[in-house]
Amino acid sequence: MRAVELFEQGCSSSVVARMVGIHPESVRRWKRLWEHGGVEALRRRPATGRPPKLDDTQVELVRTALEQGARAHGFEADLWTLERVGVVVERVTGVKLARASVWRLLTGRLGWSLQRPRRQAVERDESEIARWVAQEWPRIKRGR
Repeated sequence: MRAVELFEQGCSSSVVARMVGIHPESVRRWKRLWEHGGVEALRRRPATGRPPKLDDTQVELVRTALEQGARAHGFEADLWTLERVGVVVERVTGVKLARASVWRLLTGRLGWSLQRPRRQAVERDESEIARWVAQEWPRIKRGR
């Protein structure tokens, strides 16, 4: 509440804006709120707007379902796409979400991030590669 301290010291809105690093119009709005309702008027209020389609219990059901993996839900590869997640959300909760809402669910409410799969064969054998580089490659290189 640095801005309030500066208001109380008699600083103008433009000075407060520079000192706090906020646009002057925002500071003027804060000052009006402060003058009419005090510090309490500046406190954060719960977000308004449309309530989420999924409640916290449903989000946890979705989390549990997704942690089982894509194959557990009948998909061939164990790879999640927004469409696949949307299908699972609908199966588990009965709520159909748009792709953008699925993304917000994953990144916002679940706190997950995008993970791209490695482009590497699952069958890759590091010890066999090391053996080949140490034994076979020098022999091939000499033959050139």
